[in-house]
Amino acid sequence: MTDDDIANGRSGLKPGKRPTINDVARIAGVSKKTVSRVINQSPFVREETRVKVSAVIEELGFTPDVQARGLAFRRSFLVGLIYDNPSPNYVVNMQQGVLDALRGSGLELVVHPCDRGNPNLVAEIRAFVERQKLFGVILPPSVSEDESVIDVLRELDCPYVRIASVSLDEPGRMLVTNDHLGAAEAGRHLADLGHRRIGFISGPTLFRSSAQRGGGLRGALAEKGVALDERYVAQGAYTFESGVEAARTLLALDPPPTAIFTGNDEMALGVFKVARDMGLEIPRDLSIVGFDDLPMASRVWPNLTSVRLPIRDMGRMAAEKLLAPMRGLDAATLDQPEVRPSLVIRDSATALKV
Repeated sequence: MTDDDIANGRSGLKPGKRPTINDVARIAGVSKKTVSRVINQSPFVREETRVKVSAVIEELGFTPDVQARGLAFRRSFLVGLIYDNPSPNYVVNMQQGVLDALRGSGLELVVHPCDRGNPNLVAEIRAFVERQKLFGVILPPSVSEDESVIDVLRELDCPYVRIASVSLDEPGRMLVTNDHLGAAEAGRHLADLGHRRIGFISGPTLFRSSAQRGGGLRGALAEKGVALDERYVAQGAYTFESGVEAARTLLALDPPPTAIFTGNDEMALGVFKVARDMGLEIPRDLSIVGFDDLPMASRVWPNLTSVRLPIRDMGRMAAEKLLAPMRGLDAATLDQPEVRPSLVIRDSATALKV
C-alpha cells in the first residue's frame, strides 16, 4: 500500500483517525500478535513478514502506546537467569557479567535455581517465565542443553540465549565456550611436564562440558603419545565434596597418579584437601590442574594452575545478545570475541621428578 492509497482512504481508515495495532494487522494481513512481535523485535518472525508489517507501520504512521505495548506483549523489565550449576562461584561470576550488560538498560536480573533431575522442571520453568512475564532468559549449562526447556520458551515466545560448550542453536541464541580446547591445553601441559600417570576427575554426565573436557584431555594426551588409563578416571559432580571423594579413590591406587586434572576448580580444591590429609606436598608429590580459573585459584597455596574460562565475560556477552534486538542490532552478528579457554600456569603443577 502506498502513501497515495492511504491518503485516498483505501486503507479503510477514517480521515483524522489515529491508526491502531488492529489496523496494522488488518492491512498487513497478519494477526495482532504478529504485529506485536514485530514491534517488540521478536526473533520469532519471518523476515518477509517483518518487512511487510514494518512497511505498513511506517506508511500509516502508527506509533504504539508504551503502556499498551507492555500489556499486549506481556513483558516485564526482568531478565531471568535459570541455572542448575552446583558451583556457587560460577553462578556468582555469571550474574556479575549479566549485570554488567544490563546496567543502564532499564532491565533487572532475577535468578532462578533449578534441578534438571526434577521431573517437574519444565512446568516449574514455564510457571516462572509466565509469572514474571520475563523480557528474556539466559541459560548457562546444563539447563541450556535441555531441549524440553527450549521448547517451552519457544512456545511462550520468550527470547533466550544459551551458553554451552558446543553449538546447539542458531548463532543469535548461542554463546559457545569451546571447553575441549582448554582441556587440551591442560593435557599437553601435563604431558610436557613428563607426567604419564594422569588422573582425571570429570563433571556430572548431565553436563556436555564433562564430555567435552574429557575428550579434549584424551585427544591432547594421545597427540603426546600418552594414554589416559581408565583406572585413573573418576566421576565427580562439580562440587568440592565430590572432588574429595574422587581424589581419595584415585590416590588410593597403586601406583597413584602423579598428576590430576579436574573438571572444575571446586573439585581441584577437594584434591588439595585429600593430598594434604595424606601428607603429600603439592606440586612435588602431586601436580594439580583445574578448570574455570575462578578467583579462588589464585588464593590457595600453592596457586592453582587452571584453565581460564571467562565466566563473567560470558554472562555479559550472553546478555548483550539478548538485548541486541531491543537496540536494533542483529544478535547473530554482534562484534564479540570468540570464547576460547586458555591455560593459566601457576604453582600447583611441576615437572615430574624421576
